[in-house]
Amino acid sequence: MTALAIETAAEGGAVRSTGFAITANGAYAARLVRDKGGSAAWFPERWTLDGPEPYAVPLPGNQPEEPDTGVLPMADGRVLIHRRIGDRHSFALLYPTGPATGELPLGAVDAGAEALTLLPPSPDGSCAYALAVGPDSTALWLVAGGAFGPELVATVGGRCSGGVWLDRTGRMLALDRELGGRTKTVAVDLERGGEVSELLQITEDSDDRLLLADPDSGLLLIRSNAPGHDRLGWGVLGSALPVRFPECLRLADAALTPFAVQPGQVLMPESCAVALRIDAAGGTWVGVWRPAGRHLHQLAAPQGWLAGAGVWTSQGVLRLPYATDTNPCAVLDVPAPPDPPPAAATPSAGPVRPAAAKPVPLGQAPLTGRRPPSGDR
Repeated sequence: MTALAIETAAEGGAVRSTGFAITANGAYAARLVRDKGGSAAWFPERWTLDGPEPYAVPLPGNQPEEPDTGVLPMADGRVLIHRRIGDRHSFALLYPTGPATGELPLGAVDAGAEALTLLPPSPDGSCAYALAVGPDSTALWLVAGGAFGPELVATVGGRCSGGVWLDRTGRMLALDRELGGRTKTVAVDLERGGEVSELLQITEDSDDRLLLADPDSGLLLIRSNAPGHDRLGWGVLGSALPVRFPECLRLADAALTPFAVQPGQVLMPESCAVALRIDAAGGTWVGVWRPAGRHLHQLAAPQGWLAGAGVWTSQGVLRLPYATDTNPCAVLDVPAPPDPPPAAATPSAGPVRPAAAKPVPLGQAPLTGRRPPSGDR
């Protein structure tokens, strides 16, 4: 339940990173790091997170990598690497072979001048996808897990970004599509030839983006300007109620970005713990929030936190990866804090709902195996 982490600065002994991704099951992670020796070369590094103690394995190739090289962990422990050479994007799987690094070439995509970026790890752990954004359309490529190298699986009209998986099988992918001057989230069905259906529209004139989704509970984290300016909100897959925008997720001098949702809360979206990255002039730290609690807990991040990266266990423990000079591969386990007792209701404590809000039309997406929650308030 995590996406790629954005770049973190090398402060206080932290190791600079251009990205950190964790597999959907939380077993492996990968990032690109810089050699702190004389060469200062970039190379991939794989983290193993499901053992007694986390440990990292360097995966240097025959030559240094570029700073914009992409890496993505796979469920079998291999690491997908994405290299750009001119207008060509090549892909390979890396794996440790004793003191060396094994490499299995997968082929290349000729995307021309189009930008091509890796999507977050697929829930099935064996496939990897990338988006190539053009002037008027976006190509979705299967770059690992196919039978004959990279495969074009869908072309979506408009310029797409984001990338949120909506199920546990890797069939349904949500993309934020900019079309006609507005951004709306659409669902792409990878088992039906890339069929596109509307997923999220709060109002006709708003820009609505899906940030995170939890397939177990149906909880959705959304950013929209439907209330008049960009706000964080939440909704429920299949619910007919409008998206809600809690006041506690509105900080005057800080930006909030959700990065992980607690899994395993089947049909209990309001009980899910959500981890948020909080960025302000004074630094970066962690927030924890539940829809039912309506309270944002603010916690200090560990020194060297790979900001924006983390994963929840189903028991409600937040695992935050960090790296310092003295501890180059570590994870801090933080139990979700309990919410305070509910206070007396006040007019400012309730959620903000745009007057013209419409239900999130998530029931239109061809999702299976999950009923809409009956107790959503």
